[in-house]
Amino acid sequence: MLIGLVTAVAASACYGTGSVLQAVGSRRSAREEAARGGASAGTTAHGGPSLASTAKAAVTWEFILGTVLDFIGFGLGALAARMLPLFLSQTIISANLVITAVLSIKLLGIRLKQLEWASIGVLCSALVLLAVSAGPEGGHHAAMAFHWWLLAITTVLLAGGGLLVRRMGANGAIVAGLLSGLGFGALGVGVRILNGVEPFDLGLLLSDPALYAILVGGIGGMYVHTVALQIGSVNGATAALVVGETVLPGAVGVIWLGDSSKAGLGWLGVLGFLIAVVAAVGVAYFGQDTHGGQPEPAPAEPELAER
Repeated sequence: MLIGLVTAVAASACYGTGSVLQAVGSRRSAREEAARGGASAGTTAHGGPSLASTAKAAVTWEFILGTVLDFIGFGLGALAARMLPLFLSQTIISANLVITAVLSIKLLGIRLKQLEWASIGVLCSALVLLAVSAGPEGGHHAAMAFHWWLLAITTVLLAGGGLLVRRMGANGAIVAGLLSGLGFGALGVGVRILNGVEPFDLGLLLSDPALYAILVGGIGGMYVHTVALQIGSVNGATAALVVGETVLPGAVGVIWLGDSSKAGLGWLGVLGFLIAVVAAVGVAYFGQDTHGGQPEPAPAEPELAER
């Protein structure tokens, strides 16, 4: 249990730092794009970032470094998902919101509201309740039909949701954050039930739909999260991500995989889980207008005087 807790905390640190670095890269790219082409550069007709602008954001050095940290966090999170109940591992990993909020003050110049700080404090308290109440993790086996459903639902959510966010434009940051969280949550569930891991069997691993649900959830979640960082508050988008990656795997772990709390402390686990979700929603709500992701319009160049 202790090793799993340490691993989950390390994954949280990697994800939180990575999110802020990705936001720095996304916003620098957006400013440069606006300076070259005006206020509407890199945006769609609905006001959201274009595919080209998202791709440019993804090749800034800050974004690349943040992505490397995300991959490290993914590896650590995968270990934690196999050693802890999903409702505990995913909630601890989702505490990267705290790291994101603190670093965004320094690197993005964001000033958090008192209600945001209060929500973050409540979230930390909820994590303590979860850690105290958590019992041993359940099993790693699920029916093959469950593996296929996980792949299908993850694909539909991220593909359809990505199109929806682009149509919502600048108003889609929270939805994009939630969708990315659902993708990362599906990734956590896929890691937990993945066949061919213990003992290792390459053929069984490659034939498991859960492996491809992991890839779709990870890649799709990262893309939609990038869009969220481009168009909205980094803290608000990350808080929405917290809700998505906590609720889904937590419920799946309890209902289908046998995750449980210590004897007599089930009520404490439920309370901590609900408080964590509500607190994350609070950060998303109170921080959604703190610092938008859209760049300031570039000033128009003065016309040359006629000779």
